[in-house]
Amino acid sequence: MRENLRVRGSGNPGAGNRLPRHSKLNIVKARVYVTFKPSVLDPQGQTIRAALNGLGHRGVEEVRQGKFFEVVLASDEEGARAELEGIARDVLSNPVIEDYRIEIL
Repeated sequence: MRENLRVRGSGNPGAGNRLPRHSKLNIVKARVYVTFKPSVLDPQGQTIRAALNGLGHRGVEEVRQGKFFEVVLASDEEGARAELEGIARDVLSNPVIEDYRIEIL
């Protein structure tokens, strides 16, 4: 989902505007998936697998749980990916134990 958005500066340089006057931005929607690294034990996934097996779903051999985020940004095309990388790395995931994947819609 992408829409055009026109942003107008206030004309006051001290107002915190980072965008030039009449800058044209897109609304970028993205999904960020965060999961444990393969080497990290996933006890919640193991519990879910055991419950599924107990309910008769014997073919389920492994379950890995994770987190899912939808993020909507007002950004130019080039800046959206870079900003999402920073958000996913610094805020949404713990890079020591988690991996993330970004999908721009």
